[in-house]
Formats: sequence, C-alpha cells, structure tokens
Amino acid sequence: MTEIAAENRKSASGTKSGVRALAVTGVLSAAAFVLQLVEIPVPFLMPTFVKFDFSDLPALLGAFALGPVWGIVIELVKNLLHGLMSTSSFGVGELCNFALGAVFAGTAGLIYRFHKTKKGAVAASLIGAIVMAAVSYPLNRFVVYPFYYQFMPKETILAAYQAIIPSMKSVEQSLLVFNVPFTFVKGMIDVVVTFLIYKKLSPILKGTK
Repeated sequence: MTEIAAENRKSASGTKSGVRALAVTGVLSAAAFVLQLVEIPVPFLMPTFVKFDFSDLPALLGAFALGPVWGIVIELVKNLLHGLMSTSSFGVGELCNFALGAVFAGTAGLIYRFHKTKKGAVAASLIGAIVMAAVSYPLNRFVVYPFYYQFMPKETILAAYQAIIPSMKSVEQSLLVFNVPFTFVKGMIDVVVTFLIYKKLSPILKGTK
C-alpha cells in the first residue's frame, strides 16, 4: 500500500509539473508574440526591412527553466499567432523566425540541460547564438530572400545594403556582412537580458516559489 501511495504521489506530482509547464509556456508564448510585434529599426546598420525585436527572449527563458523542447514550443506558438494575426509575408517570415528561434533556444537549452552551471549557461547561450547566426545565411539565401524577390527586385534589395556599404557586390555578400553578424548580436542581446532577469524569474518559472 505504501508503494502504491508513493506511486500515486509521484504521478500526481508529474501531472502537476506538466500542467504548470504548459501554463508557463502559454504565458511566455504570449509575451513572445507581443514582443515580436514591437520591431525596432536599426538605421545606418541594417536596411529598413530588417528590424530588431526581443521575441526570442521568452523562448530562451523557457528553454533554461523548463527544457529545450519547451523553448521550441514557445517559438512555434509565437509564430503561429503572428502568422494568423499579423503576417505580411504569407508565413515565410514566420517560418524563418521559427527556424532561427528554435535553433537558438533549442541548442542553448539542450546544452544547459547537461551543464547546469553559470559557465554552462554562458557556453550554451554563446553556442546557441553562433548556430543561429550560421543557420541564418542558408535560410535567408535559399528561402526568405528568393520569396522577397517575387515582390522586390534583387537589385533593389542589394541597393538597400549598398546605401550603407557601397562596396557590397551581391545580396549573398550582404547577407554574410550584415545579416549573419546582426543575427548573432541579436541573440547575444537576448542572452544578456536573460542573465539579468533569469535568477529572479527562475523560481516562478519552475514553480519553486
């Protein structure tokens, strides 16, 4: 009987933990969706059609607190909401945002899962940002920008980069010089903010407070 009671308590605890993870994921997904709507232009550094936002921040928090899968789920829900309510790219922008965010949060969360120390968190975040930046090049070159070419000539897009650095010879070169570093820096800004607020939020996210 004692063993049965212990199993029941363990099962109830697991169910409660799962429900809490779902609830926290819902809240973080909603926060990510709102943050995705707040796009910040970066004049003189990036063309006007490339903007900065903090929408990967909640996913990174979720990946650290709940695990890498939950971070990916937050990215998925965020982009599904954005695609349904506010898309201007027929879902292509959301697909790109999901892929990059999932790589970022998933990689960082997976590494941190096995190295739950401050150094582990730093390494996980750095590697996550690097992988996201690396993936951004083929994703933009072969998926996102070919879609944009249907509405904006390739020469017009290149001209937007050349307005900042006239020596740019091609969109492909521009992606390497502008978009890859921008994606990395964007990720690292999310990392810095995460480190500033994670310690205070962690007990709430994990349900230990």
